[in-house]
Amino acid sequence: MRGSMNYKLSPSNLTFLYEGCKRCFYLRTKYNIAQPSIPLPAIFSKIAGLLEKYYDGKRTDKLHPDLPPGIVKYGEKYVKSDSFNIPGHKDTCFISGRSDIVIEFDDKSFGVIDFKTGNPKSEYSDLYSRQLHAYAYALENPSPNSIKLSPVSFLGLLYFYPSKVSQENVEWLSYDSKISLVEIKKMTKIF
Repeated sequence: MRGSMNYKLSPSNLTFLYEGCKRCFYLRTKYNIAQPSIPLPAIFSKIAGLLEKYYDGKRTDKLHPDLPPGIVKYGEKYVKSDSFNIPGHKDTCFISGRSDIVIEFDDKSFGVIDFKTGNPKSEYSDLYSRQLHAYAYALENPSPNSIKLSPVSFLGLLYFYPSKVSQENVEWLSYDSKISLVEIKKMTKIF
């Protein structure tokens, strides 16, 4: 008889893989069998990296006026939760992944923001909610060697939607983007 297992749950797999193919999620989590996938274009990673660097250390009013006052404290924050029990099983799980940015608000609470390239759609809020809640859980319930950032009082999606192109010279092209903030209501019973 085998001993109990401790399974890794990534916030993105909890969101996209679970919604897209529950069997694929099970195989990935239980047996580390990856679903065949099409790699995302590198442009999305490049944009996220540029945004993280640009906003690092900036006040929240530079991100969006609807954010509570605070400062961007961490860009691409690696998070790992302590292990937790799966009801009805002897096995445990932990959450591990990378959030886009973490904000420390002036009231000493924290916010988790995920960057999205595109136009916000309400049907995506529920989908991304699980991902943001997973990051929040890991920050509030960290593994022994991880930093605790608690309480997490704000979860949000910051959308960048290209709206205009400008070109000052033949070698440089710029996109102006509309920035929209979608707050995701934090639900303590999600995990």
